[in-house]
Amino acid sequence: MRFPVIAKVAALGLVALVLAWALDSVTRVVAEREGRLQEAQRSIADSLATAQSVLGPVLQRNCTESWDVVTGEGKDRTQTTERRRFSLRVAPSRLTMDGAVQMEPRYRGIFKVNGYLLKATLTAEWADTRTLEPTRTRDGSNLACDPPVLWVAVSDARGLRDARVTVQDRDVAVSPGTASSENAVGFRATVPADALQAGKPLHATAVLDLAGTAGLALAPVGQSTRVNLNADWPHPSFNGRFLPNVRTVTDTSFQATWQIGALASGASREVVSGRTSCRPDVAAYTVTPGQNQAEACIETFGVNFIDPVNPYALSDRATKYGLLFIALTFVTIALVEVMRRLRVHPVQYLLVGAALVLFFLLLVSLSEHVPFAYAYLASSAACAALLTYYGVHVLHSMRGGLALGVGIATLYGTLYVLLQSEQNALVLGALLLFAVLAAVMRVTRNVDWYEVIAQKRAERKAGLRGDAA
Repeated sequence: MRFPVIAKVAALGLVALVLAWALDSVTRVVAEREGRLQEAQRSIADSLATAQSVLGPVLQRNCTESWDVVTGEGKDRTQTTERRRFSLRVAPSRLTMDGAVQMEPRYRGIFKVNGYLLKATLTAEWADTRTLEPTRTRDGSNLACDPPVLWVAVSDARGLRDARVTVQDRDVAVSPGTASSENAVGFRATVPADALQAGKPLHATAVLDLAGTAGLALAPVGQSTRVNLNADWPHPSFNGRFLPNVRTVTDTSFQATWQIGALASGASREVVSGRTSCRPDVAAYTVTPGQNQAEACIETFGVNFIDPVNPYALSDRATKYGLLFIALTFVTIALVEVMRRLRVHPVQYLLVGAALVLFFLLLVSLSEHVPFAYAYLASSAACAALLTYYGVHVLHSMRGGLALGVGIATLYGTLYVLLQSEQNALVLGALLLFAVLAAVMRVTRNVDWYEVIAQKRAERKAGLRGDAA
């Protein structure tokens, strides 16, 4: 071959393309496994309950106003009755929720989904219930109203395991469904007639056991809303329109307190106007053009129970560094090849690259069965040992093979730091590349590349003459 260096570079380029294809295949495997995890989450949510939102308690009274309409005169005179149906709602003046969440993980095969059980006590006070007294719009009309109803809405009724309601310290019967057409899923209780006295406050308590998955959201419908929530989960992701005023997160649990007033939230007005509560498991509702979700539904706040170490997310991030790993390893071997006047065949480069690619496949497969840190340690140790063994023979030196193994182990250690420091990944990666470039420039600062190329050509010619002889 007339230009052996160019041929070697072209062969290594082909090897790099093959390894890039292999890395892409591993990435597709990670995506497929993550898709199966999401499928398992949907399956459990379909069987148990979805992420839950809680709205209420709210007082509501459905009324009908009817009146007679006379048209025509004499024998053409007719009389019809027209009706107007309307609802009167009043949000609590003060709402307090004390809730405890107990995690109940569920499994589909090897996939884990974070289920939970919420035990909550909702205490509501209405300073004045005169809003529930209907007003005629026509003189002489007839007003007929159903008894006032107290209702609490949730996202998924399948998660309701128990519900109890007391009004003015008296137990009242609970029925499924609410009195609201916009928030129809939940439970309701009829308020005793003698509990409503004009100008006097009303006190009610709702106790519920609610199961759900992934997340929990609450609507601050009180003029003053206070929520105290604790859970045996150490990785809360607080979200929604309001973050907790006070929160304490330990290695095994968290506690959070929200204090929200009517000046900060319009939820108490929005529930009266008939909006739907925002569901935590739906990104947005069907809204009109130019309208966002916050304008289409009642604002909520809450928490998602996330796994901070998602093996698929970490594996996907790791594979993004795969080509960088391969490139740095190839650069190291090429430097040894130049400095020690060795000849490393492209097939040997391919085998080294295959071992590096196999690391990522081992990582994602092992992380499905053991904690990610253990999976990473086992995969990196196996691949570093394999490359050390192979490097001893390829580089014809025990010291060279050990140096290659130490370099690979250092790369794995650096990658683990990058995966655990997501916020600092860019700066750490940039510093790593700068350090590698500086090292390469320092090692090759006295290399005469023209002499190296000339020597390669001389070796090729000597080989051809030997073959001819």
